[in-house]
Amino acid sequence: MLDKYITPYIKPLLTPVVKLLHKRAITADQLTVVGFLVGMLSVPLIAFGYWHAALVAIILNRIFDGLDGELARYAKQSSSAGGYLDITLDFLFYAAIPFGFILADPEQNAIAGSLLLATFIGTGSSFLAFAIAAEKFNIEKPQFKYKSFYYLNGLTEGTETIALFIAFCIWPQHFSILAILFAFACIVTIFTRIYGGYHTLKRQEAGNKGVINGA
Repeated sequence: MLDKYITPYIKPLLTPVVKLLHKRAITADQLTVVGFLVGMLSVPLIAFGYWHAALVAIILNRIFDGLDGELARYAKQSSSAGGYLDITLDFLFYAAIPFGFILADPEQNAIAGSLLLATFIGTGSSFLAFAIAAEKFNIEKPQFKYKSFYYLNGLTEGTETIALFIAFCIWPQHFSILAILFAFACIVTIFTRIYGGYHTLKRQEAGNKGVINGA
């Protein structure tokens, strides 16, 4: 929900770093992989209760995630392969954080963490499935034209998810209640994406049939 408002303010801050990385012949895909590995360090850190160190790893992961896309566009290296790598590793990272908290305290966090992971599957699958269909129908991307594929909006997007992870690390004792509340927000996102995506694609199909019949 907040991605479209925050992204325009973040991009200019990354430009000087992007230029420096480009001069050093660093590629966007390299940043994607390194950022993922840094982010995954948060899992053992969370599991052993090093909340602040885990928070640093999470923030660094997001910085790398912002830099890789900007570098790809600056160097004119944007590609479907790079977009695929980026989104796949992002979703793995998103799933790993709740898992880390489950490992930290299985008795207290397992149910809430499992519910959150289940809803992450719903938000991720509804997001990616629509992107595939949007590519087929060549649906325009009005808000994120620079992305490799269509970004379907929702109540819980990247910004909200990272804010949740930060809250987890600041208040780990409240993981269960935060996870359950966010899971319900994810359920709203799933419903709206399925409903909106389904009817959008139905209209596209109807429009295409009308063009064919008119021809």
